[in-house]
Amino acid sequence: MSSADELIAKAEKRDVLFGIIGLGYVGLPLAVELANAGFRVLGFDVSQRVVDGLNAGKSHVKDISDAQLAAARAKGLFTATTDGSKLAACDAISICVPTPLSKFKDPDVSYIVAATETVKAVLRKGQAIILESTTYPGTTREIMLPALESTGLKVGKDFFLAFSPERVDPGNPVYQTKNTPKVVGGITDDCTRVVMALYRPAIDTLVPVTTTEAAELVKLLENTFRSVNIGLVNEMAIVCDKLGVDVWEVIEAAATKPFGFMKFLPGPGLGGHCIPIDPHYLAWKMRGLNYKTRFIDLAGELNTEMPVFWVRKVNEALNESGKAVKGASVLILGVAYKRDIEDIRESPALDIIRLLEGRGAKVSYHDPFVPEFSEDGHQAKSLPLNAATLAAADCVVIVTDHSTIDYNLVRKHAKVVVDTRNALRRKAN
Repeated sequence: MSSADELIAKAEKRDVLFGIIGLGYVGLPLAVELANAGFRVLGFDVSQRVVDGLNAGKSHVKDISDAQLAAARAKGLFTATTDGSKLAACDAISICVPTPLSKFKDPDVSYIVAATETVKAVLRKGQAIILESTTYPGTTREIMLPALESTGLKVGKDFFLAFSPERVDPGNPVYQTKNTPKVVGGITDDCTRVVMALYRPAIDTLVPVTTTEAAELVKLLENTFRSVNIGLVNEMAIVCDKLGVDVWEVIEAAATKPFGFMKFLPGPGLGGHCIPIDPHYLAWKMRGLNYKTRFIDLAGELNTEMPVFWVRKVNEALNESGKAVKGASVLILGVAYKRDIEDIRESPALDIIRLLEGRGAKVSYHDPFVPEFSEDGHQAKSLPLNAATLAAADCVVIVTDHSTIDYNLVRKHAKVVVDTRNALRRKAN
């Protein structure tokens, strides 16, 4: 029996030890779903704090409850470690590490390289290695494959290598790891076959593609599609503002068309670890091939400029009430990058705060999910949302439309409101 068939047979019997490198918002939910499917899972993370917390039954990821973690641990199916050498015992290893951008907007694959070196040190015959981290097309074949084959083992024969992009939407109550279709692309056909067998018990729907490059590009297309369409509707918000037309009314009316239109909403800009970042991976790769990704670049410019647009609207609103931005008290409602989560990565609220403070405003914030944060040496704590806090502000800016915010209280007590999400009118309906 070939190594591929042996590993597939082990997967079908759940006789597989799964290793997960990176126990964040991607890796931990995947680990729990694999454990739920009956696999033994060994989680690896460089953070001793994270590992100690997980081994004590405490989840640091909002989408995984302590109860879910406890269930996996009670069955003896999940444990965490900071010792990379223990991954040698794993039959399959999924890499779920961050892939940020450098300050020059180039891909930073240092975490992938470090994870690859960890795997290389323990690689043995009969293992499957799956990269889940979002990256540019060619990463799996050009960075991981040469490093792993330098051990003398042959891909598709001795070990199996594939890319399967994460599709996590933090805070989504409907689509989570198990019921979100999962794309798989292997270096060889056997690589794809093996990884499909490994993930099949844990994931409802698997979507095979023919190459790792195709799988890498799938994730970039998904988020570039969103970035471009959000850029378009953000530009429409600027157009409507200049024409004196209500952009929200236009969008809602357009959305009544039952075909040929997909509803996207404008806002304060893009946040999170995916949509503001992923298109840059594709643009960077194409620059190396002497091609300019014009749609991607323009959408990025438009979305990046939205905090400036909304700060200008704050300036106008304050002027109308006889106030200058300098010295004004501005209350930001919501600093998380999207509704009902605690994540502030790349949040446009941080840009809005920075711009307002640069103009001399005294800025405070309220966010029920972010009790405090530190950014560029700037430390802030969430104020309680009450009549006194609202009345004390010269302007209230709704940046993140958390569902738990009392918008009636805002309507009643705020002197001036700039609503980047149309939250006041939506909540009134």
